[in-house]
Amino acid sequence: MARHRIRDDVRSAIAAHAARLIVQDGIEDRGLAKRKAARQLGYDQSRHMPDNDELDLALREYQSIYQPEAYAEQLRQLRALAAEWMLALDAFHPYLTGSILSGNAGPNAAVQIQLFAENPKSVEMYLLNQGLSFEQGQVRLVVAAEVRTLPTYTLDDDGATVVLTVLGDRDVRSPVRATPGGKIIERAKRQVVEALLVE
Repeated sequence: MARHRIRDDVRSAIAAHAARLIVQDGIEDRGLAKRKAARQLGYDQSRHMPDNDELDLALREYQSIYQPEAYAEQLRQLRALAAEWMLALDAFHPYLTGSILSGNAGPNAAVQIQLFAENPKSVEMYLLNQGLSFEQGQVRLVVAAEVRTLPTYTLDDDGATVVLTVLGDRDVRSPVRATPGGKIIERAKRQVVEALLVE
């Protein structure tokens, strides 16, 4: 029993320290934040690592204690920016995902939007026609039960990062996961994001 309590205490300590790193150092990669926290605290990364749900809880606790008003305003601004992009990209059935939707965004959180198009190049052409600069990339996600490499477009909007991930138009109803067997990525339509702005 004591061993389980020690393990839980260590996981909680790593989660709390990782939350501080995300907020204070602007680390957006949750895995990196947890590994760095474990290393700084001197714990075995393979045995004591908290999961993302534990980290999200620690983030909410940290933000509610140390920066409730500043964080609430930052989150509102990021969600408003997401809603603007979703309106502009309405033809591609946009959904917001990631920490800005969940409410666990660090100071350097990217606006992460999933788009759905019959031809991914149509998104690229839209961005070019709007005169927007972007970086092309790729991400591996599990769509339904299939691991796919999907195109991404990363843009800078006055210092905020916007990442567009393009899926097929038939994937709009398919569950999307970061890893096989992982949790389904939460996502929301623009109307839901706009509703969050008036809560």
